[in-house]
Amino acid sequence: MALATRSRVGLRRSPWAAPRRGRLDIDWRAQDWLLIGATAAIAALGLVMVYSTTRHLVASDPYYYLKRQVFSYVLGLVLFVAILRIDYRKWRDFSLLAFIGTCAVLFFVLTPVGSHVNGAQSWYQLPGGFEFQPSEIAKFGLIVALCGYVNEHRTELDPWRLTVLIGLALIPLGLVQLQPDLGTNMVLAVIVVALLAIAGVRARYLMILVLLGITGIYAVFSLGLLKQYQIDRLNFINPDTRQPSAYNQNQSKTTIGSGGLTGAGLFNGPQTRLGFVPEQHTDFIFTAVGEELGFVGGSLLLTLFAIVIWRTWRTAQIARDFYGTAVCTAVLAMFAFQVFENVGMTMGIMPVTGIPLPFMSYGGSGLLADCACVALVANVYARRFS
Repeated sequence: MALATRSRVGLRRSPWAAPRRGRLDIDWRAQDWLLIGATAAIAALGLVMVYSTTRHLVASDPYYYLKRQVFSYVLGLVLFVAILRIDYRKWRDFSLLAFIGTCAVLFFVLTPVGSHVNGAQSWYQLPGGFEFQPSEIAKFGLIVALCGYVNEHRTELDPWRLTVLIGLALIPLGLVQLQPDLGTNMVLAVIVVALLAIAGVRARYLMILVLLGITGIYAVFSLGLLKQYQIDRLNFINPDTRQPSAYNQNQSKTTIGSGGLTGAGLFNGPQTRLGFVPEQHTDFIFTAVGEELGFVGGSLLLTLFAIVIWRTWRTAQIARDFYGTAVCTAVLAMFAFQVFENVGMTMGIMPVTGIPLPFMSYGGSGLLADCACVALVANVYARRFS
Protein backbone atom coordinates (compact mmCIF):
# COMPACT_ATOMS: atom_id res chain seq x y z
CA MET A 1 0.00 0.00 0.00
CA ALA A 2 2.84 2.35 0.87
CA LEU A 3 4.58 1.52 -2.40
CA ALA A 4 1.41 2.25 -4.36
CA THR A 5 1.02 5.59 -2.59
CA ARG A 6 4.59 6.59 -3.41
CA SER A 7 4.08 5.54 -7.00
CA ARG A 8 1.10 7.84 -7.34
CA VAL A 9 3.02 10.68 -5.74
CA GLY A 10 5.90 10.15 -8.13
CA LEU A 11 3.58 10.58 -11.10
CA ARG A 12 1.93 13.75 -9.73
CA ARG A 13 2.33 16.87 -11.82
CA SER A 14 4.69 19.59 -10.70
CA PRO A 15 2.88 22.01 -8.34
CA TRP A 16 3.76 25.07 -10.40
CA ALA A 17 2.21 23.43 -13.47
CA ALA A 18 -1.08 22.66 -11.77
CA PRO A 19 -3.87 22.57 -14.37
CA ARG A 20 -6.05 25.57 -14.88
CA ARG A 21 -8.16 24.62 -17.82
CA GLY A 22 -10.34 26.77 -20.00
CA ARG A 23 -13.36 25.92 -22.07
CA LEU A 24 -11.24 24.14 -24.65
CA ASP A 25 -9.76 21.82 -22.01
CA ILE A 26 -6.25 23.17 -22.49
CA ASP A 27 -3.87 23.74 -19.61
CA TRP A 28 -2.80 27.25 -20.53
CA ARG A 29 -0.40 27.58 -17.58
CA ALA A 30 1.61 24.63 -18.87
CA GLN A 31 2.25 26.14 -22.31
CA ASP A 32 5.62 27.28 -23.59
CA TRP A 33 4.69 30.93 -24.03
CA LEU A 34 8.18 31.81 -25.25
CA LEU A 35 7.73 29.43 -28.20
CA ILE A 36 4.19 30.63 -28.87
CA GLY A 37 5.13 34.30 -28.47
CA ALA A 38 8.10 34.08 -30.85
CA THR A 39 5.96 32.27 -33.42
CA ALA A 40 3.21 34.89 -33.12
CA ALA A 41 5.75 37.70 -33.56
CA ILE A 42 7.10 36.09 -36.75
CA ALA A 43 3.55 35.66 -38.03
CA ALA A 44 2.71 39.32 -37.32
CA LEU A 45 5.82 40.50 -39.17
CA GLY A 46 4.91 38.14 -41.98
CA LEU A 47 1.53 39.80 -42.43
CA VAL A 48 3.18 43.23 -42.60
CA MET A 49 5.67 42.03 -45.20
CA VAL A 50 2.99 40.29 -47.26
CA TYR A 51 1.10 43.57 -47.45
CA SER A 52 4.25 45.50 -48.29
CA THR A 53 5.16 43.18 -51.17
CA THR A 54 1.65 42.76 -52.63
CA ARG A 55 -0.13 46.11 -52.24
CA HIS A 56 0.85 47.06 -55.80
CA LEU A 57 -0.10 43.73 -57.44
CA VAL A 58 -3.88 44.26 -57.54
CA ALA A 59 -4.69 47.86 -58.42
CA SER A 60 -8.35 47.58 -57.46
CA ASP A 61 -7.66 46.15 -53.99
CA PRO A 62 -4.24 46.64 -52.34
CA TYR A 63 -5.40 44.44 -49.45
CA TYR A 64 -6.32 41.46 -51.64
CA TYR A 65 -3.37 39.22 -50.68
CA LEU A 66 -3.36 40.45 -47.09
CA LYS A 67 -7.00 39.46 -46.58
CA ARG A 68 -6.36 36.00 -47.99
CA GLN A 69 -3.32 35.57 -45.76
CA VAL A 70 -5.28 36.70 -42.70
CA PHE A 71 -7.89 34.07 -43.56
CA SER A 72 -5.12 31.46 -43.71
CA TYR A 73 -3.86 32.60 -40.32
CA VAL A 74 -7.34 32.21 -38.83
CA LEU A 75 -7.48 28.64 -40.17
CA GLY A 76 -3.97 28.05 -38.83
CA LEU A 77 -4.99 29.27 -35.38
CA VAL A 78 -8.01 26.96 -35.37
CA LEU A 79 -5.79 24.05 -36.43
CA PHE A 80 -3.23 24.98 -33.76
CA VAL A 81 -5.85 24.90 -30.98
CA ALA A 82 -7.37 21.67 -32.31
CA ILE A 83 -4.02 19.86 -32.32
CA LEU A 84 -3.14 21.30 -28.91
CA ARG A 85 -6.30 19.81 -27.42
CA ILE A 86 -5.45 16.26 -28.52
CA ASP A 87 -2.79 14.45 -26.52
CA TYR A 88 0.18 14.08 -28.90
CA ARG A 89 0.39 10.36 -28.05
CA LYS A 90 -2.93 9.91 -29.84
CA TRP A 91 -1.17 10.91 -33.06
CA ARG A 92 1.26 8.05 -32.48
CA ASP A 93 -1.65 5.61 -32.51
CA PHE A 94 -2.76 6.89 -35.93
CA SER A 95 0.68 7.01 -37.57
CA LEU A 96 -0.26 4.39 -40.18
CA LEU A 97 -3.42 6.30 -41.09
CA ALA A 98 -1.36 9.49 -41.37
CA PHE A 99 1.03 7.75 -43.76
CA ILE A 100 -1.76 6.39 -45.94
CA GLY A 101 -3.53 9.76 -46.02
CA THR A 102 -0.30 11.58 -46.93
CA CYS A 103 0.43 9.21 -49.80
CA ALA A 104 -3.16 9.43 -51.01
CA VAL A 105 -3.26 13.24 -51.31
CA LEU A 106 0.15 13.21 -53.01
CA PHE A 107 -1.01 10.57 -55.48
CA PHE A 108 -4.32 12.12 -56.45
CA VAL A 109 -2.76 15.51 -57.13
CA LEU A 110 -0.91 13.82 -60.00
CA THR A 111 -4.21 12.76 -61.56
CA PRO A 112 -6.65 15.02 -63.45
CA VAL A 113 -8.04 15.98 -60.02
CA GLY A 114 -4.90 18.08 -59.48
CA SER A 115 -3.97 21.31 -61.27
CA HIS A 116 -0.91 22.22 -63.31
CA VAL A 117 0.48 25.55 -62.10
CA ASN A 118 3.87 27.10 -62.95
CA GLY A 119 5.19 23.90 -64.50
CA ALA A 120 4.24 21.61 -61.61
CA GLN A 121 1.30 19.30 -60.96
CA SER A 122 1.22 20.26 -57.28
CA TRP A 123 -2.12 21.88 -56.48
CA TYR A 124 -5.76 21.18 -55.80
CA GLN A 125 -8.09 23.97 -56.90
CA LEU A 126 -10.60 24.90 -54.19
CA PRO A 127 -13.74 27.07 -54.27
CA GLY A 128 -13.24 30.81 -53.92
CA GLY A 129 -10.02 30.84 -55.92
CA PHE A 130 -8.03 29.13 -53.17
CA GLU A 131 -5.46 26.42 -53.81
CA PHE A 132 -4.21 23.56 -51.66
CA GLN A 133 -0.67 22.21 -51.99
CA PRO A 134 -0.51 18.68 -50.52
CA SER A 135 3.28 18.51 -50.52
CA GLU A 136 3.33 21.13 -47.74
CA ILE A 137 0.90 19.15 -45.59
CA ALA A 138 2.99 16.05 -46.34
CA LYS A 139 5.68 17.46 -44.03
CA PHE A 140 3.33 17.16 -41.06
CA GLY A 141 2.00 13.79 -42.20
CA LEU A 142 5.48 12.33 -42.70
CA ILE A 143 6.59 13.51 -39.25
CA VAL A 144 3.60 11.87 -37.55
CA ALA A 145 3.95 8.66 -39.57
CA LEU A 146 7.70 8.07 -39.39
CA CYS A 147 7.96 9.12 -35.75
CA GLY A 148 5.38 6.46 -34.97
CA TYR A 149 7.41 3.81 -36.79
CA VAL A 150 10.70 4.90 -35.21
CA ASN A 151 9.12 4.93 -31.76
CA GLU A 152 7.82 1.40 -32.19
CA HIS A 153 11.05 -0.10 -33.53
CA ARG A 154 13.80 2.11 -32.10
CA THR A 155 15.36 -0.76 -30.14
CA GLU A 156 15.40 -3.07 -33.16
CA LEU A 157 16.44 -0.94 -36.12
CA ASP A 158 18.36 -3.75 -37.80
CA PRO A 159 19.05 -3.66 -41.56
CA TRP A 160 15.55 -5.00 -42.32
CA ARG A 161 13.73 -2.43 -40.19
CA LEU A 162 15.96 0.30 -41.56
CA THR A 163 15.18 -0.80 -45.12
CA VAL A 164 11.46 -0.69 -44.34
CA LEU A 165 11.80 2.82 -42.88
CA ILE A 166 13.70 4.09 -45.92
CA GLY A 167 11.22 2.38 -48.22
CA LEU A 168 8.28 4.01 -46.49
CA ALA A 169 9.95 7.43 -46.75
CA LEU A 170 10.72 6.96 -50.45
CA ILE A 171 7.04 6.57 -51.33
CA PRO A 172 6.00 10.18 -50.51
CA LEU A 173 9.38 11.48 -51.71
CA GLY A 174 8.84 9.78 -55.05
CA LEU A 175 5.31 11.15 -55.37
CA VAL A 176 6.54 14.66 -54.61
CA GLN A 177 9.33 14.36 -57.17
CA LEU A 178 6.82 13.38 -59.85
CA GLN A 179 5.12 16.78 -59.46
CA PRO A 180 8.07 17.86 -59.53
CA ASP A 181 8.94 19.68 -56.28
CA LEU A 182 12.65 19.43 -55.51
CA GLY A 183 12.53 21.95 -52.66
CA THR A 184 9.91 20.08 -50.64
CA ASN A 185 11.76 16.83 -51.24
CA MET A 186 14.89 18.36 -49.74
CA VAL A 187 12.90 19.25 -46.60
CA LEU A 188 11.39 15.76 -46.38
CA ALA A 189 14.83 14.19 -46.77
CA VAL A 190 16.19 16.33 -43.92
CA ILE A 191 13.31 15.15 -41.70
CA VAL A 192 14.15 11.50 -42.45
CA VAL A 193 17.87 12.02 -41.75
CA ALA A 194 17.09 13.74 -38.43
CA LEU A 195 14.92 10.81 -37.34
CA LEU A 196 17.62 8.31 -38.29
CA ALA A 197 20.14 10.31 -36.27
CA ILE A 198 18.16 10.04 -33.04
CA ALA A 199 16.81 6.54 -33.60
CA GLY A 200 20.07 4.85 -32.70
CA VAL A 201 20.97 3.69 -36.22
CA ARG A 202 24.49 2.29 -36.26
CA ALA A 203 27.21 4.42 -37.82
CA ARG A 204 28.05 1.88 -40.51
CA TYR A 205 24.44 1.80 -41.66
CA LEU A 206 24.40 5.58 -41.85
CA MET A 207 27.58 5.53 -43.94
CA ILE A 208 26.00 3.04 -46.33
CA LEU A 209 22.96 5.29 -46.64
CA VAL A 210 25.19 8.30 -47.34
CA LEU A 211 26.97 6.40 -50.12
CA LEU A 212 23.65 5.26 -51.56
CA GLY A 213 22.40 8.85 -51.41
CA ILE A 214 25.43 10.15 -53.29
CA THR A 215 24.96 7.42 -55.89
CA GLY A 216 21.29 8.31 -56.21
CA ILE A 217 22.07 12.01 -56.71
CA TYR A 218 24.60 11.13 -59.41
CA ALA A 219 22.03 8.90 -61.10
CA VAL A 220 19.40 11.66 -61.03
CA PHE A 221 21.73 14.02 -62.89
CA SER A 222 23.08 11.36 -65.25
CA LEU A 223 19.68 10.00 -66.27
CA GLY A 224 18.22 13.44 -66.87
CA LEU A 225 15.52 13.12 -64.23
CA LEU A 226 15.82 16.80 -63.34
CA LYS A 227 14.39 19.47 -65.59
CA GLN A 228 16.78 22.06 -67.01
CA TYR A 229 15.42 24.89 -64.85
CA GLN A 230 16.09 22.78 -61.72
CA ILE A 231 19.68 22.18 -62.81
CA ASP A 232 20.11 25.89 -63.48
CA ARG A 233 18.84 26.70 -59.98
CA LEU A 234 21.35 24.34 -58.36
CA ASN A 235 24.21 26.13 -60.11
CA PHE A 236 24.10 29.10 -57.74
CA ILE A 237 27.86 29.66 -57.38
CA ASN A 238 28.51 30.61 -61.02
CA PRO A 239 25.00 30.92 -62.47
CA ASP A 240 24.24 31.60 -66.11
CA THR A 241 23.08 35.21 -66.06
CA ARG A 242 20.64 34.44 -68.88
CA GLN A 243 18.62 32.17 -66.59
CA PRO A 244 15.62 33.50 -64.58
CA SER A 245 17.00 32.04 -61.34
CA ALA A 246 20.19 34.12 -61.74
CA TYR A 247 18.13 37.27 -62.31
CA ASN A 248 16.03 36.54 -59.22
CA GLN A 249 19.09 36.07 -57.03
CA ASN A 250 20.83 39.16 -58.37
CA GLN A 251 17.77 41.29 -57.68
CA SER A 252 17.43 39.67 -54.28
CA LYS A 253 21.00 40.46 -53.23
CA THR A 254 20.68 44.02 -54.52
CA THR A 255 17.47 44.53 -52.56
CA ILE A 256 18.87 43.20 -49.28
CA GLY A 257 22.09 45.16 -49.69
CA SER A 258 20.25 48.41 -50.29
CA GLY A 259 18.67 48.21 -46.83
CA GLY A 260 21.89 48.97 -45.01
CA LEU A 261 21.83 48.99 -41.24
CA THR A 262 18.30 50.21 -40.48
CA GLY A 263 16.57 49.92 -43.85
CA ALA A 264 14.66 52.34 -46.04
CA GLY A 265 11.67 52.32 -43.72
CA LEU A 266 8.49 50.28 -43.66
CA PHE A 267 6.69 50.42 -47.05
CA ASN A 268 9.42 52.71 -48.41
CA GLY A 269 11.71 50.17 -50.11
CA PRO A 270 12.08 51.19 -53.78
CA GLN A 271 12.86 47.67 -55.03
CA THR A 272 9.87 46.27 -53.16
CA ARG A 273 7.53 49.11 -54.08
CA LEU A 274 8.38 48.82 -57.79
CA GLY A 275 8.20 45.02 -57.82
CA PHE A 276 11.75 44.38 -59.03
CA VAL A 277 12.09 41.08 -57.11
CA PRO A 278 10.03 38.25 -58.68
CA GLU A 279 7.97 36.10 -56.30
CA GLN A 280 8.89 38.47 -53.48
CA HIS A 281 5.78 37.75 -51.40
CA THR A 282 6.47 33.99 -51.45
CA ASP A 283 10.00 32.62 -51.81
CA PHE A 284 11.86 35.94 -51.58
CA ILE A 285 9.97 37.67 -48.79
CA PHE A 286 13.14 38.03 -46.70
CA THR A 287 14.35 40.58 -49.24
CA ALA A 288 11.55 42.94 -48.16
CA VAL A 289 12.68 42.61 -44.55
CA GLY A 290 16.26 43.36 -45.54
CA GLU A 291 15.38 46.38 -47.66
CA GLU A 292 12.77 48.02 -45.45
CA LEU A 293 14.04 47.07 -41.98
CA GLY A 294 17.72 46.64 -42.77
CA PHE A 295 20.29 44.55 -40.95
CA VAL A 296 18.56 45.29 -37.64
CA GLY A 297 15.20 43.99 -38.82
CA GLY A 298 16.70 40.93 -40.49
CA SER A 299 18.67 40.11 -37.35
CA LEU A 300 15.57 40.47 -35.20
CA LEU A 301 13.65 38.07 -37.45
CA LEU A 302 16.45 35.51 -37.36
CA THR A 303 16.59 35.87 -33.57
CA LEU A 304 12.90 35.03 -33.36
CA PHE A 305 13.49 31.96 -35.51
CA ALA A 306 16.40 31.01 -33.25
CA ILE A 307 14.07 31.20 -30.23
CA VAL A 308 11.56 28.89 -31.94
CA ILE A 309 14.31 26.41 -32.78
CA TRP A 310 15.81 26.63 -29.28
CA ARG A 311 12.47 26.02 -27.57
CA THR A 312 11.78 23.10 -29.91
CA TRP A 313 15.16 21.63 -28.99
CA ARG A 314 14.46 22.18 -25.32
CA THR A 315 11.10 20.44 -25.61
CA ALA A 316 12.79 17.49 -27.32
CA GLN A 317 15.09 17.18 -24.31
CA ILE A 318 12.38 17.23 -21.66
CA ALA A 319 9.71 15.25 -23.53
CA ARG A 320 8.07 12.55 -21.44
CA ASP A 321 8.66 9.79 -24.01
CA PHE A 322 10.71 9.01 -27.09
CA TYR A 323 7.84 9.74 -29.46
CA GLY A 324 7.70 13.32 -28.18
CA THR A 325 11.47 13.64 -28.60
CA ALA A 326 11.27 12.29 -32.14
CA VAL A 327 8.45 14.66 -33.11
CA CYS A 328 10.28 17.72 -31.78
CA THR A 329 13.55 16.69 -33.44
CA ALA A 330 11.84 16.27 -36.81
CA VAL A 331 10.11 19.66 -36.50
CA LEU A 332 13.38 21.29 -35.44
CA ALA A 333 15.19 19.85 -38.47
CA MET A 334 12.40 21.02 -40.78
CA PHE A 335 12.33 24.61 -39.50
CA ALA A 336 16.12 24.96 -39.24
CA PHE A 337 16.66 23.75 -42.80
CA GLN A 338 13.85 25.83 -44.28
CA VAL A 339 15.08 29.03 -42.62
CA PHE A 340 18.71 28.41 -43.58
CA GLU A 341 17.87 27.48 -47.18
CA ASN A 342 15.38 30.30 -47.75
CA VAL A 343 17.47 33.08 -46.24
CA GLY A 344 20.63 31.67 -47.82
CA MET A 345 18.87 31.57 -51.19
CA THR A 346 18.04 35.28 -51.00
CA MET A 347 21.68 36.05 -50.17
CA GLY A 348 23.09 33.94 -52.99
CA ILE A 349 24.79 31.32 -50.80
CA MET A 350 22.18 28.59 -51.41
CA PRO A 351 20.39 27.44 -54.57
CA VAL A 352 16.95 28.73 -55.53
CA THR A 353 14.64 25.86 -54.56
CA GLY A 354 11.25 27.42 -53.89
CA ILE A 355 11.28 26.61 -50.17
CA PRO A 356 9.08 29.13 -48.28
CA LEU A 357 10.12 30.98 -45.15
CA PRO A 358 8.01 29.61 -42.26
CA PHE A 359 5.19 31.91 -41.08
CA MET A 360 6.45 34.65 -43.41
CA SER A 361 5.90 33.59 -47.02
CA TYR A 362 2.48 34.06 -48.58
CA GLY A 363 0.55 30.81 -48.96
CA GLY A 364 -2.06 28.94 -46.95
CA SER A 365 -0.81 25.36 -47.31
CA GLY A 366 2.64 26.04 -45.94
CA LEU A 367 1.22 28.17 -43.16
CA LEU A 368 -1.17 25.41 -42.06
CA ALA A 369 1.68 22.91 -42.02
CA ASP A 370 3.82 25.28 -39.94
CA CYS A 371 1.00 25.86 -37.44
CA ALA A 372 0.37 22.12 -37.14
CA CYS A 373 4.05 21.39 -36.47
CA VAL A 374 4.42 24.12 -33.83
CA ALA A 375 1.22 22.84 -32.22
CA LEU A 376 2.78 19.37 -31.95
CA VAL A 377 5.81 20.81 -30.19
CA ALA A 378 3.64 22.87 -27.83
CA ASN A 379 1.57 19.75 -27.20
CA VAL A 380 4.65 17.76 -26.16
CA TYR A 381 5.78 20.58 -23.88
CA ALA A 382 2.39 20.99 -22.21
CA ARG A 383 2.20 17.25 -21.42
CA ARG A 384 5.77 16.78 -20.23
CA PHE A 385 4.51 15.86 -16.72
CA SER A 386 1.48 13.78 -17.67
